[in-house]
Amino acid sequence: MSKQLTKAEEQIMQVLWDLQEATVKEVIEKLPEPKPAYNTVSTIIRILENKEFVGHKPLGRGFIYHPIIDKEAYSNQSLHKLMNGYFNGSFKSMVSFFVKENKMDVSELESILKEVNKKK
Repeated sequence: MSKQLTKAEEQIMQVLWDLQEATVKEVIEKLPEPKPAYNTVSTIIRILENKEFVGHKPLGRGFIYHPIIDKEAYSNQSLHKLMNGYFNGSFKSMVSFFVKENKMDVSELESILKEVNKKK
């Protein structure tokens, strides 16, 4: 999976990841105001199907949609793209940036280090 999502596509994926499955109407209900038109959301979901992020099954006269790509896999891929694009592939450079620029506190940094050590 190396496909990137637009902001609108990602917003709809966030709803589908939260709900696990939903109709277009249910997706719209979860989106913030101003609500997009039904046809807009339906078109974006079809694009997500073409990108193989979303699948569907029949439900009455319509469809119910579900994510094919899980949120963690997409987040991991997006993080690697960010790291490679802006930090020369260096996790250390990326973390240093967040520590300096976003005033990450010691407890957050310790928490990250614990997670890293669990992976070893």
